[in-house]
Amino acid sequence: MIALSLAEIAEVVGGQTHDIPDPSVQVTGSVVRDSREVEPGSLFVAFVGERVDGHDFAEAVVAAGAVAVLGSRPVGVPAIVVADVQKALGALARHVVQRLGATLVALTGSAGKTSTKDLIAQVLQSKAPTVFTPGSLNNEIGLPLTALSATDETRFLVLEMGARGIGHIRYLADLTPPKIGLVLNVGTAHIGEFGGREQIAQAKGELVEALPADGAAILNADDPLVRAMASRTKAKVILFGESGEADVRAENVRLTDSGQPSFMLHTPSGCSDVTMRLYGEHHVSNALAAAAVAHELGMSASEIATALSEAGSLSRWRMEVTERPDGVTVVNDAYNANPESMRAALRALAAMGAGRRTWAVLGKMAELGDEALAEHDAVGRLAVRLNVSKLVAVGGREASWLQLGAYNEGSWGEESVHVSDAQAAVDLLRSELRPGDVVLVKASRSVGLESVAEALLAGGTQGEVAAR
Repeated sequence: MIALSLAEIAEVVGGQTHDIPDPSVQVTGSVVRDSREVEPGSLFVAFVGERVDGHDFAEAVVAAGAVAVLGSRPVGVPAIVVADVQKALGALARHVVQRLGATLVALTGSAGKTSTKDLIAQVLQSKAPTVFTPGSLNNEIGLPLTALSATDETRFLVLEMGARGIGHIRYLADLTPPKIGLVLNVGTAHIGEFGGREQIAQAKGELVEALPADGAAILNADDPLVRAMASRTKAKVILFGESGEADVRAENVRLTDSGQPSFMLHTPSGCSDVTMRLYGEHHVSNALAAAAVAHELGMSASEIATALSEAGSLSRWRMEVTERPDGVTVVNDAYNANPESMRAALRALAAMGAGRRTWAVLGKMAELGDEALAEHDAVGRLAVRLNVSKLVAVGGREASWLQLGAYNEGSWGEESVHVSDAQAAVDLLRSELRPGDVVLVKASRSVGLESVAEALLAGGTQGEVAAR
């Protein structure tokens, strides 16, 4: 964080100082909520959770070098006490962002946020110091913590914004007002909570409504609900996509033999070839979104193409491709799942597995509400249409819908199987995998199917998945 005294922080957050001998002492390190991340000069933010109370770690974090605790009660060590720790954290982030000379880029969407954020960060890092959301910490706590990690040297601040209801993105954009706002897509993720795609579009569009007149709204030309958001912003609009009307677009899209996208990037400043290190055609849209941001920030087509071609995956369990010594390829995409990302992952598996046996180990897609049965059925059917060699549906009711969809699609569906849990999937795979096979593992985060991929890569003994 930029250096601030405890007195300044107390004033910004409207807090009272307790047990602070010298209020002029500065916070020069990071702002953290995890006691294990404390370093000399840190400010420790104490939240009260369901199982852990951060205030209980106050003495330990100060002993480890924290300057003070930001909490809701005195703790016997230097502390700034506020009525609402979350609101105080947000107020501090807003103050720091206003003092920074950085350009703030915010993005949202139903699918691909984290992968696109990682691409944007890597492209912009090739130009100037960039701070960005780690993983998918995109809520009312993770976002301000990311903003507070910026320093005086930061030139670009890239923030992922998530939403589970109307008003969430408006709140986040108020904490960290963006200059550039990117909306990737409007899909069916969390549709059970929102009630419909129109409501999702209403929530995602709050980002472009927050942009200033001299800002830029970067919108997906291939998604009608996103493109319609142009009428909701006073900022300049830049379209990206494969549409001929897009300002930043891709032509001659193809997948390499290993399933990596290659295309000609077109921007208003020129054209250049891109061949990505990431896997799956869905990354083309992500790359175009990142290219549109970079173009708006003054990068040339050749600079953008070079950076996109060199970019890798920065976040765990998102199309992580690992080849075992015996030639089995494991694709761990188990961080999360929704219908759009499931379809993209299956298409990537089909491309990667050309001429090889392919396995789709799939589990529940959460928060689909009344659409759950139809969406799981459709994913099972798509696996058949893509000629995936075998579907392993893992879990309860939703997994049975995946398997039934595959079975009802045609005779291939008889190759699908429904197993009860991750350990059963591992046991089946260990007994049937052959050298050269490609295995995709994907489900919503709550299912925890990453344990299947990890067990296949680690070898090990029976029962290890259940013990994790």
